[in-house]
Amino acid sequence: MMKGNAVIGQSGGPTAAINATLSGVILGAKECGCIDKIYGMRNGIEGLLAERLVDLRQAVAGPEDHYALERTPASALGSCRKKLPAPDSGDGIYEEIFGILQKYDIKYFFYIGGNDSMDTVDKLSAYAAAHEIQVRFVGVPKTIDNDLCCTDHTPGFGSAAKYVATTVQEIARDCSVYTVRAVTVVEIMGRDAGWLTAAAGLPRLGGQITADLIYLPEKPFDQEKFIAAVRAELDRKPNVVVAVSEGLRDAQGAYVGQSAQSGAVDTFGHKYLSGTAKYLELLVKDRIGCKVRSVELNLPQRCAGHLLSGADIAESVAVGRASAEAAADGATGVMGAFVRESTRPYRAHIEFVPVSRVCNKIKYVPDDCFNASADNVTDELLISIAPLVLGRVEIPEKN
Repeated sequence: MMKGNAVIGQSGGPTAAINATLSGVILGAKECGCIDKIYGMRNGIEGLLAERLVDLRQAVAGPEDHYALERTPASALGSCRKKLPAPDSGDGIYEEIFGILQKYDIKYFFYIGGNDSMDTVDKLSAYAAAHEIQVRFVGVPKTIDNDLCCTDHTPGFGSAAKYVATTVQEIARDCSVYTVRAVTVVEIMGRDAGWLTAAAGLPRLGGQITADLIYLPEKPFDQEKFIAAVRAELDRKPNVVVAVSEGLRDAQGAYVGQSAQSGAVDTFGHKYLSGTAKYLELLVKDRIGCKVRSVELNLPQRCAGHLLSGADIAESVAVGRASAEAAADGATGVMGAFVRESTRPYRAHIEFVPVSRVCNKIKYVPDDCFNASADNVTDELLISIAPLVLGRVEIPEKN
């Protein structure tokens, strides 16, 4: 074991479970015996560069603090979306980062995040290896998009999927009471992968009403087929609910409703998406002429602390704890991944994979998870998602 201090950061979009993972890393760091001080970066790597550090042993001191942290949505340490240059770029930022790590005697670096965060871990571990610097870098997964490669699923997805499934079912119930022909289009997060939108179908497994049509970005979106499918559903019943991913693209790769979007991008080059449901609302109004509305779930689906999945929170803590243990045992340049052993009953364990196999890659919903017309998902996919949303988490309430 290598003696020294640890630093933990959170990066990318917040989730309802990212603080449970933070709690797990802190617990593991406390227990491993080789880590003295445990620092938290305020606002990820940007906070480290500014030396905005917090003493996590003091901030999360006892069981009651861990209990509260695990039930608090969003990123307690704040977040950022900073992209590091290539390790061999000659940019002085690496000397600056490693100078700060040396200043605080940091030997263990944990970064909780998604694809772009794993890119940061990969670059830092590569620089450390090239310069024979004894610091261990471990990526800890999170993302509601469930699109990280090499892991069965990601912390944060289960709770977000539970929110989406519940909310879309409630929308469908609201719409079902009228006899007037109407279409409701619900837009759900998912730039490249449609796992979260697919979760809108979960109530179907229990015989409950939910979205009638589900469209994911993995399949090219065809407006004519969409209108035909909506017409067919309206012939069957008066009220139709459609769930769509924000990242729907046509056969040429253009985002649906792209003309209504700003074209702005973040530091990683990702376009800010919005307006897909609104575009489809206007399309239905023009082509079918019935009553139609659009609903954009937007931010609430990421950090819905009132609908936490018990399974998600438990696994989030577990992967954080395991990450600290792996680092203490010598692991670096890796990310904790869930390996599913069975679905019924659900069993999974944690393994560590090279972070280079994860970063800058996307895990898409497989082709065999769609129906023949690509306007819904299979029961088999929903069955695989179902264990991740199970279980309640008791939330302390006041007034």
